[in-house]
This record gives sequence, C-alpha cells and structure tokens, in this order.
Amino acid sequence: MAKPRHILAIDQGTTSSRAIVFDAALRVVASAQQEFAQHFPASGWVEHEPEDIWSGVLATCRAAMTKAGLDAGDIAAIGITNQRETTLIWDRRTGQAIHRAIVWQDRRTADACAALVQAGHEALIAARTGLRIDPYFSATKIAWMLDNVPGARKRAEAGELAFGTVDSFLLWRLTGGAVHATDATNAARTMLFDIGRGVWDEELLRLFDVPASLLPEVRDCAALFGETVPEHFGRPIPVRGIAGDQQAATIGQACFSPGMVKSTYGTGCFALLNTGDKPVASKNRLLGTIAYQFGGVRSYALEGSIFIAGAAVQWLRDGLGIIGTAAETGPLAQAADPEQEVYLVPAFVGLGAPHWDANARGAMFGLTRNSGPREFAQAALESVCYQTLDLIEAMRADWPQSGTGASVLRVDGGMVASDWTMQRLADLLDLPVDRPTVLETTALGAAYLAGLDAGLLPEPDRFADQWRLEHRFLPAMAPSQRSRKVAGWRDAVRRTLSNPA
Repeated sequence: MAKPRHILAIDQGTTSSRAIVFDAALRVVASAQQEFAQHFPASGWVEHEPEDIWSGVLATCRAAMTKAGLDAGDIAAIGITNQRETTLIWDRRTGQAIHRAIVWQDRRTADACAALVQAGHEALIAARTGLRIDPYFSATKIAWMLDNVPGARKRAEAGELAFGTVDSFLLWRLTGGAVHATDATNAARTMLFDIGRGVWDEELLRLFDVPASLLPEVRDCAALFGETVPEHFGRPIPVRGIAGDQQAATIGQACFSPGMVKSTYGTGCFALLNTGDKPVASKNRLLGTIAYQFGGVRSYALEGSIFIAGAAVQWLRDGLGIIGTAAETGPLAQAADPEQEVYLVPAFVGLGAPHWDANARGAMFGLTRNSGPREFAQAALESVCYQTLDLIEAMRADWPQSGTGASVLRVDGGMVASDWTMQRLADLLDLPVDRPTVLETTALGAAYLAGLDAGLLPEPDRFADQWRLEHRFLPAMAPSQRSRKVAGWRDAVRRTLSNPA
C-alpha cells in the first residue's frame, strides 16, 4: 500500500470554516468552505454556536476530500489552525458545551478587566504572559462562564468540565474525547500561560479563579496530538499540527528569521514581528507572544492586533448596504473624490493595539454633502492601512535590533487580493509590501506543521527557501500627501478614544 502523501488543513475562522487538501509539495488540491452564524446577544457581545463550528469543520473536511478524490487512507496528517482566544467550556462526559463560544471580539468583560488594572495587576500579567489586560483574551471569558452559567464553577472544581480554545474543542471532538490538548501558540493567548517558562501559571490561575483541572495539556506546534475516530472519515487520521491562525500565517509566510514581519488581513488584522528566542517586553502597547514552538524550543514575536479590518468591508455590505460584494470596494475607492479627506475609525468593538481602548466606538470624520459610497469605501480600506501603520511604528520603537524597522512587509488574507488596497498600504507605510503566490498562508502554515511532523516536509530553513513572491507594491505617494493624510488619521483616532490623552 502506497504511503499517504496528502495533508488536510482545517482553517477554522471567525466567520467560516474551511478545509484545504494539500499535496506533498504544498499545492492546493481541493478546498471547501462554509460560513456560520454570528450571534450578538447584547451590545459588544459576540458568540458562536459550538455545534455550528463542529458541523462546519466536519462537513468541509469531508467535502474537500471528496473533491480531491481522496479517502482517509490518502491523508498523512491533519493540521489545525483556528480563531484564537475564542473560549469554550464543555462537559468532559458528553462533549457538549455549557454555553455558546465567547468570541475573541467580545467585550462583555471590559469592566472586569478595568477592575484588574485598577487593582494593579497589569505588570504581573504583562511580565508572565506578554499580554495586556483586555477582554480580547480567554481568561476573563472563562471566569465569566464559570460565574454566569448555573452550576458551572462547582462542576469545574469537581473536574467535570474542560476549557479550550477552538483548536482544543476540535481536537477533543475529532479524537472522540480521547485528547484534551492545545499548542503553545494558543495557550499563549489565554492570559494564563507563562510564555517564558512554557507552563500554566499558578498565580494567574488563582487571580482569575480558574481551576487547573479545566486546562488542556500544552504541546509543540508540530506534534502527534492524537488520531481521529474512524466514524468521522472512515478510518483514523493522525492530527500532527496545531497553531493559532496568526502564528500559522507567520509560519506559512516563512517568517522564521528575527526581524521578519507579516500582516494578515481577515476579519481583523494581525501583524507579527519575529523577535527570536527571547520574549520582548513592549514599551509601545504591543503584545509579546509565542510565534511557534518546535522540539520544546520557543520562538517569540511582537504582535499588533487590530480588531476590525475585513469586518469594515462587511459593514459597508451588510450594515450600510452600499456594496454587494467586497470586490466592489477597490474600484469605488479608486473613484473617490481626491479633494475629500474622509476617515473611518472602525472602533466597532473598541480599539486594539496600540491604543487598547475597549470603550472606544466607531466614528467617521470629514464628511461633506458630496461624501458618498466611493468615499466611504476609500475610508474603510484606508482605515486598515492606517491601523497597520500604527502597528509598524510601534514595532520599530520596540525592536531596536532592526534599526529603522522591517525592510518589507509580507501580507496575506482575503483583503490582499485588492491591488488598490495593497498599493495604498505601501504608500501609507512608505514600505514595500510583498504579496506571495499562495494567499492561503494560514492554512498553508497548518499544513506545513502537520507535514513536518509526518516527515513529508523539510525543516523550517529549507521550507523558507520555497516561499515565492507574486507581486511587490512599492511606495509611490508624495511625502507631503502621506504626511497630511497620516496627520488626519491621528487626529481622528484622538477624537475617537474614550479617554484621549
């Protein structure tokens, strides 16, 4: 019997689940995608139905394999990448979640986070986890569930419940409840994990009142996590790779050398700067995090997290109804009135890095009677570019080893298909922007991890040699125009902050 030579990547995102089959050369063979519902039970609250996530993942995996003409015997390994920080707690006996998943965008614990800051815990949490105290991360979401689902805390203390980010939940279901584990990159996003020592932190567990019995085992990104039960795909398939979506994209972009930067444009935008084998304490309100872990050795990154990127385009489509598809925004922006300077600050769920203002809310500035869909489209796309600029400038200040900072930005995600947006990004950053031939770098990273552990794919340095450029966007905007536009953005952000300096 021939050795299996294909890899199945599960890319479980914020608005959809996808499965992509890659061959041993990491070429896409087939894919399937399924959107699922977003639930907004109160202002600033965002939830997902766990069974929607699970059924979508199972359906897309089966569909992708069918499209590829493959069965489980052809799949050497599964890799999982996932929306990070989204929090689930489930019954260890039945596998059923005790509450809808609380999504990374959810802000319901803003008051609890403010109380932690007021109580002086910020320095401890930053030192241990690299993170800021914010509703974004999992710890306060776990505490909220334990305190608001009847009987949950008592059941958790009795060892009856399990916590996981989405990867852990999927692994549990795929293995029929045999494995409760996560990888180091997802653990690093919980606000409970000491990224320097690579362990769950007992002091933080006490602070957030989270029982240790809830927590998954933490493993390398490329490791044998278990096997799927035969009922899912006809025969077992080993799960050999897990990484949070932004770390998977960093891996897929082959950013293995310190100083390399990638930025992913999906629902949100996330820029990661590889800082090597030591965590960097940000002085500019960025996050320290684990980039990847191989063979028990951790590599670190500085991360800037923007909550609203592609979601601003979704707002134009679903909220305002001024576009039918995302592809319309580039041509609309191209046709915008150059005399108008319209700014959208998309703080729909607060502002992320480097501002970290959970109470800020979205605003538009510079509107005139002549402002219309074209100017709105331009403002939405430019808002993503301006927010990226804020992150890159913070990274330059935090990473003196790079001198003036990165010499190029590698980009991926749905929005990078827009030439107009990528050119404007290069113009406003005053930096070359590199778009790779493979845009599905998040799934590619997950596939690489699984293939690496399965022995199908080379070590990271050789994998990096395979990265290919599709197009480089070079800055072309006049310095005076760039300075004027950036100054306008900074003023708009200052006016939007809930407590402007």
